[in-house]
Amino acid sequence: MKEPKVKLKTVLFIDDEPSWLEVIRLSLKDGPFSVITAEGGEVALKTLKKQAPDLIMSDVRMPNINGFDLFEEVKKDPRLKAVPYVFMSSIDDFDAKRMAKTLGADGYIEKPFDSEQIKTIIIDLLTQFRDK
Repeated sequence: MKEPKVKLKTVLFIDDEPSWLEVIRLSLKDGPFSVITAEGGEVALKTLKKQAPDLIMSDVRMPNINGFDLFEEVKKDPRLKAVPYVFMSSIDDFDAKRMAKTLGADGYIEKPFDSEQIKTIIIDLLTQFRDK
């Protein structure tokens, strides 16, 4: 009897630095979830029109559309409203963390992080929000 195919959860990483996205893609390629990336806020919005991920992880500081503005756009979309959204930043910024919490983000993590740390965070978040 054939095993039913399990749909992998999808995580969207958004950052304006292509090298960072490549590091993420390579370090998480063997994870128990699929990874898609978007270089900046505009690309992320186009990607999100085509596909609703199970988790969004976005850089805070990006040109044109920063992470906070992107968050507000994403949460306006009924298809994406319940998708967990986590901010990432290489800056330990109290105001940015406070803003993320005020907006209602599901988390805030500081870069850089190692691949095992981010895998654990992603699995925890996907498990935590599975039934929401």
